[in-house]
Amino acid sequence: MIAAARAWLAQDPDPDTRAELTVLVERAERGDAEANADLADRFTGRLQFGTAGLRGALGAGPMRMNRVLVAQAAAGLARFLVDRSDGSAPTVVIGYDGRRNSDVFARDSAELLAGAGVNAVLLPRMLPTPVLAFAVRHLGADAGVMVTASHNPPADNGYKVYLGGADEGAQIVSPTDAEIAASIQGVADGGSIAELPRSDGYAIADDAVFDEYVRRTAEVQPAPAGAAGMRWVYTAMHGVGWETVRAVVTAAGYPAPEVVAEQIAPDGTFPTVAFPNPEEPGAMDLSYATAERIDAEFVIANDPDADRVAIAIPTTDGWRRLTGNDIGLLLGARAARAVARTAGASDGAPSLACSLVSSPGLGAIARRYGLDWHETLTGFKWISRAPGMVFGYEEALGYLVNPETVRDKDGISAAVAVLGLAAEARAEGRTLADLLDDLASEIGHYASGQVSIRVEDVAVITTAMARLRAEPPTTFGDVAVERVDDLMTPRDGGPGGDILRFGLADGSRVIFRPSGTEPKLKAYLDVTGDTPAIARARLAALEQAAHALLA
Repeated sequence: MIAAARAWLAQDPDPDTRAELTVLVERAERGDAEANADLADRFTGRLQFGTAGLRGALGAGPMRMNRVLVAQAAAGLARFLVDRSDGSAPTVVIGYDGRRNSDVFARDSAELLAGAGVNAVLLPRMLPTPVLAFAVRHLGADAGVMVTASHNPPADNGYKVYLGGADEGAQIVSPTDAEIAASIQGVADGGSIAELPRSDGYAIADDAVFDEYVRRTAEVQPAPAGAAGMRWVYTAMHGVGWETVRAVVTAAGYPAPEVVAEQIAPDGTFPTVAFPNPEEPGAMDLSYATAERIDAEFVIANDPDADRVAIAIPTTDGWRRLTGNDIGLLLGARAARAVARTAGASDGAPSLACSLVSSPGLGAIARRYGLDWHETLTGFKWISRAPGMVFGYEEALGYLVNPETVRDKDGISAAVAVLGLAAEARAEGRTLADLLDDLASEIGHYASGQVSIRVEDVAVITTAMARLRAEPPTTFGDVAVERVDDLMTPRDGGPGGDILRFGLADGSRVIFRPSGTEPKLKAYLDVTGDTPAIARARLAALEQAAHALLA
């Protein structure tokens, strides 16, 4: 481990991680057991490049995010693109958010890509992930790189890759991830990153890309008459969303929000939240306090790279954050009605799409309006590829309302769509809560929940999934299990993965899967009922049973 650490030090261009690792090596050489354990954690293996790219804690060593790992990733991506090109230089556009070292990793990538003969284009400043996803298509790039860890803990950063051309700016899927990973490994095995060619001959995109994203996103839903005087609150969760949201809201004609001042500017330390994720307990407390102060009609929150959006509404018991499924079904119904008004306008059979852990209520909407419905594996790399998709979502607050503009989840365009729904309801003296009630009357009462355990050792998750396979539960509470689907061996060409799905006698559903981005095992719960009270009671009982099973 000490030899590996010294070899790493010899190529590391970052003075901070060099200093960090130097101290660790010196302690290990003196026999410090804690330092030796830390070295083993950093140098046993390396962060694996997959369909989600790279993501991990910042620090020195191949099991951390740092300039060495990013340099290897950029050079490996360049080799992959050059090898598959027709002889012309491929183009890659690079974006970054406000996390620690995002700008450094982006510039390193631009220099290494340019040094490898790639036309590298760096976005002009820190911008949301959806702007990068848009830029890949808008600029006709062969690939895109976004340096972000989205809503992960403050210590993390990441490296996400998109493909242009036939992939239309979507995130990579298998087997492309394995091919890029092999190319990255080849770079890592080939020697020091100091030997990789660099060039400052990369381009910096002008604001025309940003302006066109703003224009096309504002067109998602120009402000209707009911928008005048609307009171709402916005938080960027210490991320990069506000500049773009402000421009889009202005262009679409909506009144400006009251912002959560403490969270509006980018800050990679995320000082007011433990986890910069609107789904986490307490993350939206400052938003609620601001909303109370101005008597707001609703709250809109983006995560730090603005590819997700959360909505909260007032109730007699305080503020209620809508679930990802609540928002997904509202936006799905919005899209289905739009298709019904313009039948035949889309290529192929129009469809709604969601991840298989999202609410089956979207299927009910699709049937109600005569659309196709696709359930995919989790992640927008799969949802965005659903045939004929006019709207797609996943329950983790990700929504794709404008697939002709962005082929990825987009928390800014989704926010504009929600503003439109709220304004239209407002013109009739109604609210978003009323729209949810209307939809339940139309398709039935669907309720969803989630139970998860966070672990320090991911082996715990592997063991738990193996136990569920070996000894699957026959009941959840008092309700019998009627069907078990192990999607590790999918049926009829359906989606496959490390997922277990249980169908219950009362029509409820429980799905277990490991998180793709965090050390969590998750149980997704979906129920239906003839009334809201029945649905809530079934969900509460199911949550209790799932908690007991995972305890």
